[in-house]
Amino acid sequence: MARLRLSEQIVLEARGLAGDDADALAAEVWASRRLGEVWLAAPPGETEPEHLICTEVAGRATSRPSVPAMAAVAALARVAPGSEREMLTQATDILSASQPRPEWADTPCWEPTRAFRGTDVWRRERVLFVDYDAGPRPHTLMAVIVDEAEPVIAALRLVEPGAHEEWERLRGPDDPPMPVRPAEPAAVLAELALAMRETDMAWPHQEEGGYAELRALAWTRGRAHLPAWPDWAPTPAAEREDLTAEFVRHSGLPDDDVTHSLAGLFLDYGDGYIRPGPLAWSPGRVALFLADFLPRKVMLDAAQRERLPEALRHWVRFALTRTGMEPRWIEPVVEAVSTYHAVFEKAFDDESVWGPAKRIVSGHQEQ
Repeated sequence: MARLRLSEQIVLEARGLAGDDADALAAEVWASRRLGEVWLAAPPGETEPEHLICTEVAGRATSRPSVPAMAAVAALARVAPGSEREMLTQATDILSASQPRPEWADTPCWEPTRAFRGTDVWRRERVLFVDYDAGPRPHTLMAVIVDEAEPVIAALRLVEPGAHEEWERLRGPDDPPMPVRPAEPAAVLAELALAMRETDMAWPHQEEGGYAELRALAWTRGRAHLPAWPDWAPTPAAEREDLTAEFVRHSGLPDDDVTHSLAGLFLDYGDGYIRPGPLAWSPGRVALFLADFLPRKVMLDAAQRERLPEALRHWVRFALTRTGMEPRWIEPVVEAVSTYHAVFEKAFDDESVWGPAKRIVSGHQEQ
């Protein structure tokens, strides 16, 4: 028995969208899930994976008009990338000559009515809620973003309006506080779009937490709010000097080149890899610094290596105290230094994990 092409499977599946109990949100979720499957299956470097399937479905539908074909094209038109929207809209116009248009097809685009944002004390996890109360089926788009080195959407969900009120209650007793507060919908959607752009760039593609299934739908809501890439700006030299001098005074470490060089290294990492700011250390950021960044990118002499764990413990305590963090949330970050220092010691001498720049520097030092 011949295997159906994906476009034919999509048209057959769309029969469920042609009934009286279907609505615009159900159609969008269905289309988003199908486009998500295509996105997940795309090879590395493919920037428009949805183009071929949208073209095939539109061609299949217009060449063999039917009620399911109309429903499939109309559903895809609601969440497909903007580059495909005109073609799909034209296909629905062609189909309208012989097929009934689903009632939900002309439902206006969803407009956000309220939004909420929550950020944990380490600024490494965020939760976003965007309410869509107007329309035939009120709902809330929720995203959980984890930001250790770059923002990644760990969960994307459609939930009931008012879900933000339950967020704090659902968190465990050992979870850091993450109070949820009202925010401007446009700003929250921009934040969502920025995180989606970063998540889309990761390989392999994110398929956990419902991301692939709701990716197309979420892009439809957030794409218009996507800002330009932010400009990178390091900590000004004068501020670096002041931070280093204050750190040395409070740390009790020797006021010498070793301590100053390590403080500069901590600031460099914070500037380049900690998005909320160079002082926003967390247990996860300590782990990435010790177990990944240093072994791959940095050469340390014997004195720096010996003082590293003590200096880093003092640094994270200094940095987080300076941001006003409560001591009980500073201690897990300090403890992470001891936890991951053993990983650092093992990985730092493993030349197989060194990056190209470190290999070059090491080679010059040996000559």
